[in-house]
Order: sequence, then C-alpha cells, then structure tokens
Amino acid sequence: MTLGFLILAGPALAQSVGEKTGVNSALGIAPGTEDFVKQVAISDMFELQSNQLAEQKGNAQEKSFAAQMVKDHTKTSTELKSMVESGKVKVQLPAALDSAHQSKLDKLKAASGKDFSSDFDDMQVSAHKDAVSLFERYAKGGDNPALKEWAGKTLPALQHHLEMAQNLDKGKRANDMSAGPSWPS
Repeated sequence: MTLGFLILAGPALAQSVGEKTGVNSALGIAPGTEDFVKQVAISDMFELQSNQLAEQKGNAQEKSFAAQMVKDHTKTSTELKSMVESGKVKVQLPAALDSAHQSKLDKLKAASGKDFSSDFDDMQVSAHKDAVSLFERYAKGGDNPALKEWAGKTLPALQHHLEMAQNLDKGKRANDMSAGPSWPS
C-alpha cells in the first residue's frame, strides 16, 4: 500500500522519500538532482574519512586500497564542488556527514585489528554497491544534463572500486580459511 502511495504521490515526493527508504533503488528510479548531489557529497566525505583511518589502522591490502580511494574520492569531490560553484548544478552541498555515516565512522574509529578490518571491508562493499546503484540510476534518468554526463563518466571507476572492495572481503575470507578449522585438541 505504501509503495502505491509513493508512486502516485508524484515524482518529487517519490524521489526524496524513495531515496531515504531505498524504494527508488529497488525500483530503478533515478534520484532527483538534490538527492543525488547530497548523497554523493556525503558518500565522498565518508570515503575520505574512513579511508584515511584505514591508511593508519588497516592491514597492507586495506592501506593500498585506502590510498586509491582517498585519491579518487578527492577527485570526485572536487569535480562535484566545481559543478556546484560554476552554477551548472544549483544545489547546496552538505557540510558534514549525516548521522548514519557519522555512526559508521565512529564505529571504525573505535575498532582496531580484525574488528577494524571486518567493519571497514564490509562498509566499503556496501558503500560502493550503493554508489554504483546511485550513479547508474542518475546516469540513465537524471534531470541535470551536466550532472548526468558526469555520473556516466564516473560510473566505471566506482564499479572498479566495488570490485576492489569485494576483493578485500575475499582476501579476508581466504585468510580465515587458511588458518584451518579450530578443533579442540
């Protein structure tokens, strides 16, 4: 019943509520420009801050991954900010993380060792799945031509980031399996 209401309520409501609830992603609906910009900006802030932590606290594979993420997400943040400042995109950029991303970052700050790696690796896979979905949907159906083109050009790098994040997770599982079963002696 709620889904029908969102679809009938009109595009503006469906987009902002839909993005918050995940309905747009499930239905493949493009986010509105304001939702897209806000989510991209917050995602980039989270990527920069979480990967800077991984450069300090992560294992060798995570540190290498983190260095690449900091470089690439600094670039996308700069590009997005430039489009907003030039007037091509008329949306205000958020100044800080939302509470959900801040909570994840706080969890990473408090973790260390295997706990840090487990949380970080899982968060990176999840964050990049969300980003790929967001950019795919905006590239196909976004309403700002400059932003739509940028989303399409940025998407392959995000897909590669997702593969890299999934490899972190695979590496973790391979290491866990190489230790062998832990039967009592």
